[in-house]
Order: sequence, then C-alpha cells, then structure tokens
Amino acid sequence: MHCLFNYESATLVELANYQSVEKPTITRTITRLEELGYVEHVPSKDRREKRMRLTELGIKLYGEVRETIDEYEQDILKGITEEDQLSAIRIMGEIRNNIKN
Repeated sequence: MHCLFNYESATLVELANYQSVEKPTITRTITRLEELGYVEHVPSKDRREKRMRLTELGIKLYGEVRETIDEYEQDILKGITEEDQLSAIRIMGEIRNNIKN
C-alpha cells in the first residue's frame, strides 16, 4: 500500500520488484486487497499489464496505519542519532544488495 500511496499506481511487476518478491506473491496479496475494497484496477492501453491504485477506502486505511507506524518508529528510535540511523539504513541496503547477488 505504501508504494501505491506514494506512486499513485503501479503494475503487479513494479509492485513485486518494489517488495523484492515473486509476482505470484504480489498477485495473491493484491487480489485479497481488491476483494477487501482497498485497491482497484486502473484501465490501461496495454491489456497484458495490470495496473493498480488505492481506492478511497485504501487511502483512508493507509493513513491510519501510517500514523501508527510513525509513532512506533519514533519510540524504537529514541536516543539513536539521525547520523546513526542513516548509517544503519545504508548498511542494510548493502546487506540487501549482497543477498540479491
């Protein structure tokens, strides 16, 4: 939902790449979110591509969840300098790249 909120719409392939998961995993997740009314299909010129976006209900839910996540992040990062946080993010990115390769 974060990706769809920030980029307005995305294909299933783009979502799978964003999450670093296989397309069938995203397909199952998106199907369930669509059944719940949180996402909807966006008509596209290319019939082979399935582009999705958040519905109004999905946007509302994302806002509520984001608020909870922001509060949690503030709590767990208390006492850790911004410099240390940025270093941790950089290091985790390097670890992720090592795993992919």
